[in-house]
Amino acid sequence: MEIREEILRRDFSNAFIEKMKNAIEMSHYKYGWASKTYPELAQAYKCIRERLEEYEKTHNKEYLIDVANFAMLEFLYPAFGDARYIPTDSDKSPGLAGGISYKELMKGE
Repeated sequence: MEIREEILRRDFSNAFIEKMKNAIEMSHYKYGWASKTYPELAQAYKCIRERLEEYEKTHNKEYLIDVANFAMLEFLYPAFGDARYIPTDSDKSPGLAGGISYKELMKGE
């Protein structure tokens, strides 16, 4: 059985998180406090789609950092008054888009 440390070592990126932190800091110096911008002046969730489209066009992974930061900002400062965090089981998840997980693949053998 895998342990948390092994799972995070293989399937988590601290470098990604550091890039998120750096981008948030740079954005602060460019735009000011996010808490004063979202959601009244801008909606972070709308920026996610735009950055994903840019990533699809350019394959520049910097846009993935932006997507993650905008998702975090939407989590912190939601545009919807009724936004809430409700953990869901697999039956409520949309699953993997157009694919299969490695674990599902191995079950099929």
